[in-house]
Amino acid sequence: MSEEILQKPRRFIAGAVCPACEAMDTIQMWDEDGTPNRHCVTCGYADTLDARGNSVPKELPTRVNVSALKPKVADPKVQTVQFFPNPKLKKPE
Repeated sequence: MSEEILQKPRRFIAGAVCPACEAMDTIQMWDEDGTPNRHCVTCGYADTLDARGNSVPKELPTRVNVSALKPKVADPKVQTVQFFPNPKLKKPE
């Protein structure tokens, strides 16, 4: 089979403006497993759209979703301190 048959059919969207480079009429759209995708042929910007047509943001790497972060080892020289309120400094009512 040729590669042309395997590629998803892409269509240009008239009047669409690229969110990255603001070029008009350069956005291609296609569906992949029922999910709409778009690509700018001018700057290469690409993203996926949700059911309402809004751009789906890519997940930013955080300390919660990045598994490569190693937990900090506690320093044995550091001690915790607990403060207690001074009863002599109690405000008069």
